[in-house]
Amino acid sequence: ILTILGNSAVLATAVKRSSLLKSPELLTVNLAVADIGMAISMYPLAIASAWNHAWLGGDASCIYYALMGFLFGVCSMMTLCAMAVIRFLVTNSSKSNSNKITKNTVRVLITFIWLYSLLWAVLPLVGWGYYGPEPFGISCTIAWSKFHNSSNGFSFILSMFLLCTVLPALTIVACYLGIAWKVHKAYQEIQNIDRIPNAAKLEKKLTLMAVLISVGFLSSWTPYAAASFWSIFNSRDSLQPIVTLLPCLFAKSSTAYNPFIYYIFSKTFRREIKQLQCCCGWRVHFFSTDNSAENPVSMMWSG
Repeated sequence: ILTILGNSAVLATAVKRSSLLKSPELLTVNLAVADIGMAISMYPLAIASAWNHAWLGGDASCIYYALMGFLFGVCSMMTLCAMAVIRFLVTNSSKSNSNKITKNTVRVLITFIWLYSLLWAVLPLVGWGYYGPEPFGISCTIAWSKFHNSSNGFSFILSMFLLCTVLPALTIVACYLGIAWKVHKAYQEIQNIDRIPNAAKLEKKLTLMAVLISVGFLSSWTPYAAASFWSIFNSRDSLQPIVTLLPCLFAKSSTAYNPFIYYIFSKTFRREIKQLQCCCGWRVHFFSTDNSAENPVSMMWSG
């Protein structure tokens, strides 16, 4: 519910101010699309299976669920990687060079991200790698246990781990460390904090927001990755079902965090959300700073 409502609000505000969107913000929109796509295509089936105490639909629905999870998961990871690279380029470039990152460039990048994600998601369907049920039985994913059982599963999992997890994660970390060092050196050169330009303060806030988005995603998926790699090198029954279930649920919660981060750090997003509330017919009361009853300002918006 939080994922669908929060990311729908992100998409609604993006559509409303589409002409004012900056090119890097298109990646934020793409991330919201991936999160809401995961919630709509996967979560209802997982919830129904949980109530049923067993997976619903057999092998076909299991493959569908795993494919959707892999598609949207890789898309989110690569989008975060692209956000980090663009943020690094903007921070370390002059203003004239940073303007070269146009909307068309970002659109091409987003297209490549989806094609790259789709390629990896389809590969198990054409014979490289496998999809299978999770150990707790009410979810499906990559068949991690095939790592030792076949050279096919070994090569796929190893390649996927390097190209879809390790390399993007290292790129994200390297970019944000480079940005942090650049910001640190820039602030050292300015002795008086009151003289820091507003543009520099905005860059710092945008970078912090991007870092929190990446940290939220990586920290949510790290327990799941740890449990998955434990199952690679140990028997399927070595972990209790609850131990494999909780990391999976925690990973799925990653789709709900981003709208809250936007709301905290973005004045524009807060303003757009308030306007959306107005369109829904919500009543908001504003009072003067002295809280006197003589000067209340009551404003009503109706849809």
